Amino acid sequence: MLAAISHDLKTPITSLRLRAEFIEDAEMREKILLTLEEMQAMTESTLDFIREDAVRDPGRPTSVGALVESVVDDFSDTGQPATYTGGPTATAVCRPAAIRRVLRNLVGNAIAYGDRATVSTAVEAGEVRIYVDDDGPGIPADELERVFDPFTRLDASRNRSSGGVGLGLAIARSIARGHGGDVTLVNRTERGLRAVLTLPLESQ
Repeated sequence: MLAAISHDLKTPITSLRLRAEFIEDAEMREKILLTLEEMQAMTESTLDFIREDAVRDPGRPTSVGALVESVVDDFSDTGQPATYTGGPTATAVCRPAAIRRVLRNLVGNAIAYGDRATVSTAVEAGEVRIYVDDDGPGIPADELERVFDPFTRLDASRNRSSGGVGLGLAIARSIARGHGGDVTLVNRTERGLRAVLTLPLESQ
């Protein structure tokens, strides 16, 4: 039902955007267009969230290091402060495109709200752990779980252009848990936030 509603909202939103272009008051026109853009982003993100939850593809063996490195390179190649420091060789059974989406969200958040992203990997207790560290102020301890709730944005001033609609982490966790892993956040002792993506290692 939610997917149907989100899909059906696309047409009236597009219609409203076209009509808003004819509003003579420039300030009012801009406010309405910004609101419509946010509404469209929310409907599209909701559809992505539902589609991801419905996926049951078992995935394939994937080199975690190579996948992580390629995502980090995508950011650094465009001049963004992202670094991959490496880690042990590890293979996980996953849907690479989906895990790439998780990593893009975590690395993008680290850069946007923590100045830079430093990514590393480790293997422990039958799982591979991907750490995404930043140099930002971190998150209040009582908010570390709440940010995974759909449409949650800690900074009320964040809009679509700066902070999305609050579904990125919810989708990231949904994808990770669909793989038998998880995404968690923890404040670093020295400074900054650490996002941890865990995935089960490929069975030998």
